[in-house]
Amino acid sequence: MAYRDLERVRTIISDATGLEVAYVYDDLVFPDHTAFIIKFDDTNENRYFCYFHKDCRGTEQKKLFSSLQNSFHEHRCLLLSSGVFDLEQKENEIEIKFS
Repeated sequence: MAYRDLERVRTIISDATGLEVAYVYDDLVFPDHTAFIIKFDDTNENRYFCYFHKDCRGTEQKKLFSSLQNSFHEHRCLLLSSGVFDLEQKENEIEIKFS
């Protein structure tokens, strides 16, 4: 299993957006408000993937990504824009759909 430095990601997100991490599941990090998700890359501990919620578009998404990307860069990491996601309630569970 790859090492996942959650504290590093928590700091980067907070520095970039002022948001706290609300939830972590496996290799996914969910900040407050879930406008985006950060995914660890298990093949490279300095590379991360960013997915934006389907409702976070346009200028808001560009500003968030730019701020996140700069913060990841300051911590000697690479952040890649990797697509869009949606959350769907399935009985007592939440399903994440990536596109």
